[in-house]
Amino acid sequence: MSLACQVDLALEQLDGELTGMSAGTIVIQIRNDEIGKFGIRHLPLDCGTREKDTVGMTSEQVRLLRRMAIEALRHKKGWTHGEMAYDFVLRQGQLFVSVQFESNYNMANVLFRRAPKARNRRDVSSE
Repeated sequence: MSLACQVDLALEQLDGELTGMSAGTIVIQIRNDEIGKFGIRHLPLDCGTREKDTVGMTSEQVRLLRRMAIEALRHKKGWTHGEMAYDFVLRQGQLFVSVQFESNYNMANVLFRRAPKARNRRDVSSE
C-alpha cells in the first residue's frame, strides 16, 4: 500500500477525534516506508476553558486537512524511516497546516552491512 494511502487511512481513523479540535499536531511514525504508529498531540490551547464562540474543525475542514497531508507527501523524497508531524490550527474559521519530515536511521544497521563477513570455525580450521 502506498504511503499516501496509509496516511489517508490513518487520518480517516482520527476523523472523530479531529472534528471539533482547533489546534494540535498529528504525528505519524514510519519504518520501512510503512506507518507504525500515529496519533494526535493536543496543544495546551485546547486544554483550558473555551470561550463560547470558539469552534473546532468541521468534517469538511478535517477532509481538507487529510488532502493537505497527502499533498505534502510530494516533498518526501529518498527516506523510508522517520516521523511526519502535521501542525494544524484553526484561525478565524480558516485551517492552517504545516508539516515537518524527520528522517532517522539506525547506525547499527549501517555498520552491520559494512562489516566484513565473520569467519566461522570451518573457515579457521581449513587454514
